[in-house]
Amino acid sequence: MKETMEGEAERFIKAWIIAIICLCYCYYAAAKIPKGILRLLSLLPVVYIFIILPLNLTSAHLCCITTYLLLWLANFKLLLFAFDHGPLSPLPPKLFHFITLASLPIKLKTKNNSNPSPQTSLFTRSILLVVKILLMAIILHSYKYKHLMHSYVVFALYFSLTYLLVEISQAMYSIPARALFGFELDPQFNEPYLSTTLQDFWSRRWNIMVRNILHPTVYFPTRCFFMPIIGSSGATLIAIMATFLVSGLMHEILFYYVIRVNPTWEVTCFFILHGVCSAIEVAVKKVAKDRWRVPVVVSRPFTIAFVAVTSYWLFFPQILRNGIDDKVRRELLNIVDFVKGTN
Repeated sequence: MKETMEGEAERFIKAWIIAIICLCYCYYAAAKIPKGILRLLSLLPVVYIFIILPLNLTSAHLCCITTYLLLWLANFKLLLFAFDHGPLSPLPPKLFHFITLASLPIKLKTKNNSNPSPQTSLFTRSILLVVKILLMAIILHSYKYKHLMHSYVVFALYFSLTYLLVEISQAMYSIPARALFGFELDPQFNEPYLSTTLQDFWSRRWNIMVRNILHPTVYFPTRCFFMPIIGSSGATLIAIMATFLVSGLMHEILFYYVIRVNPTWEVTCFFILHGVCSAIEVAVKKVAKDRWRVPVVVSRPFTIAFVAVTSYWLFFPQILRNGIDDKVRRELLNIVDFVKGTN
């Protein structure tokens, strides 16, 4: 096991060294080319390299992280950079800032993007972090008895594990990123269990990093293209559908890289379904305006129930069917054993 982990770690390090070299090229060479098609053509080899790099990894965690950060976030940021848009424009003064902004879900901390709302105290955040770690440990232990559980319970456990993994990871590396380098991390979640509508869930509370990259790369260009043709309302609905479709396709690719089986398109159908429902929701809101509003005590549980049911139906079956939930658990436990063995 130790040799396997060391070999995977070596492949992971090599992949990211190659990625850093590619981003150095983007900073020193591609950035000097005038914005537009020529710069885009100069960036396409990097985009291709970022597409194939994660294929060398077999760990569910490392492959998922590398695919998400390079194939999705970095490539989309480079596409924006080709036309002088996005977080990489204007060109950061330091190479280190360019590399981190391109490959990680962060932004430079400035007065303009600092959060004016009161921050949760360090003590409260520490307590919440400890509670989340304990909950994750309980879930990992519970997986030993997966064979005795109903499929609904297994789904709930894996859904909770996914949420806790991201929350704990972000909490642990956000403090040094802010203190040492002056970076602010794009939040991943904002209390999604308080969502009152699908629009609220997807645009303000769940997977906010993805929303922040899909809006400038898909939503706004699509809306601007169709607005002169069909008007603002129609363009907005098409842009919503296009954004969910691209998100579904990117999740499908992410699943393929981690699972390594042919796509079943269930995940894409999940996002298309939510795109259609979100578009209908936006259209109904515009017609109804403030004349009629669903009470929060009804809209909140209905929204969460809809997300949960459709996730169980379309989003998670590939993961559970191919045993990725067990693989994730084993990898986490192997990491714990590896750390213990090095002490």
